[in-house]
Amino acid sequence: MSISKILSLGPVMPVIVLEQANHAIPLGEALLTGGIKTIEITLRTSAALNAIEQLAKHLPEIYVGAGTILTKENATQAKNSGAKFCVSPGTTSSIIDACNECNISLLPGASTVSEMLTLSEAGFSEIKFFPASAAGGIPFIKSLLSPLPNLKFCPTGGISYETASEWLSLVNVSCVGGSWIAPTKDINDQNFSEITARAKQATKLVN
Repeated sequence: MSISKILSLGPVMPVIVLEQANHAIPLGEALLTGGIKTIEITLRTSAALNAIEQLAKHLPEIYVGAGTILTKENATQAKNSGAKFCVSPGTTSSIIDACNECNISLLPGASTVSEMLTLSEAGFSEIKFFPASAAGGIPFIKSLLSPLPNLKFCPTGGISYETASEWLSLVNVSCVGGSWIAPTKDINDQNFSEITARAKQATKLVN
C-alpha cells in the first residue's frame, strides 16, 4: 500500500513507544477496537522490533510502520520485522536508498522548505512535518499551500486531541501523528480501555 493510502486510513496515526513487547498484541487490539488502522512504533526501545514482528504476524489488519528510522540498518531491520512502512524524523539520501533497496515505503521527515523541495525532487508527495509545533506550527504549513501545492503533510510533534482538529482543517494535511492516544505510561499500566476510548475520539476527528 502506498504512503498516500496509508495516511488516508484515519485522521490520526498514533506514535507508539513500547517498552515491553508483550504489550504489543493487547495494544493493537485496543487500537483496532477504537477504529485505528495504522500506527507508528518508534525504534527507540529494545522491544520495538519484536513488537512490530508480533503485530505484523498476529494482527495484519493494522498497518504497522517503524518510526525513528535514522540509518540503513534501521530500515533493513524494520522490513525484516514485518513493518509495512518506515517513518523518519529527517531524511538523508542513505535512508531513501535503504528503503528503496528494501522495497519498503517511506514517509520522510522534513521541517524546512528546502528539505521539502529536495524530497519533492526525489519523488515524494507525502512528508512528515516534524517537530510540527516547534518548527512553525499551523501557520507554517498553511503558508506552504500556494508555493508547494503538490505536497501533503503528516504533522507530528506537540499535537494533542485539543489541537488536532485545527491541523486537520488544512487542505494540505492528510493526517496527524500523535502520542496522546497511547502514551507509554498507559501501555505499561495496561490501561487499554482508556486507549480504546481515546482511539474512538480520534477516529471521529474530521480531515
